[in-house]
Amino acid sequence: MSDRYLPYLLPVRSIVFVIIFIAAAVLTGKDLDSISNIWSIVASAVNIVTILLLIIASRKSGGYKKLINYEKGKTSRGQVIRMIILILVASFGGMYIAGFICYGKIPYMSPMMIMPIPIVPAVINLLILPVSTALAEDALYLGCGTGHIRNRYIAVIVPAFFFALQHCFIPMLFDIRYMIYRFLSFLPLTVILCINYRKNRNPLPIMIGHSAVDLFAAGWILATSAVPGFYEKLCSM
Repeated sequence: MSDRYLPYLLPVRSIVFVIIFIAAAVLTGKDLDSISNIWSIVASAVNIVTILLLIIASRKSGGYKKLINYEKGKTSRGQVIRMIILILVASFGGMYIAGFICYGKIPYMSPMMIMPIPIVPAVINLLILPVSTALAEDALYLGCGTGHIRNRYIAVIVPAFFFALQHCFIPMLFDIRYMIYRFLSFLPLTVILCINYRKNRNPLPIMIGHSAVDLFAAGWILATSAVPGFYEKLCSM
């Protein structure tokens, strides 16, 4: 695929998530609320497909590493630590502010995001979700988007928008307030990541920090899946 077409891939994940969740609801005969706990399993699967798509799409223009502008030896330990802290603060800060705007609560975190799933998928997700999410999302929105859009403002606004938008459909619910909450939760973080990447062109600190956040989420799911009654206790707090 020619480099100039790479930004057109930005909406792909949002579309795929909508299709998968609606198809799963139809095939199982359940409503979307009832299958929302499988979001992490779906995300891991979509991540793998996204990575394969990006490898194929970037093959003619230098491959995946060139797509994300990876350079060995460019990253310091300090850069990684600062980025992990920045991403954690922006992630939780965004969720708390969005929770207050949409639900009038601080702190507020959507309980469905840590709902238990069968223990085996929960363990597998702990290993796959954090790394695959960084490799898929950061390569798509930063590599294909910010890295290949020339206008400096559009290179931040458009990828950040689609980066945040996909979270409206992970999981997919026909609830406008929930969708706005999810979008606003991640928009500050995605804007920060796009600005940072455009300035430094270094994906590794972002990917490591991104993985750390998703490791936290996958860890919570594993905990609620492994300990009976833990999820109900968290929801009652």
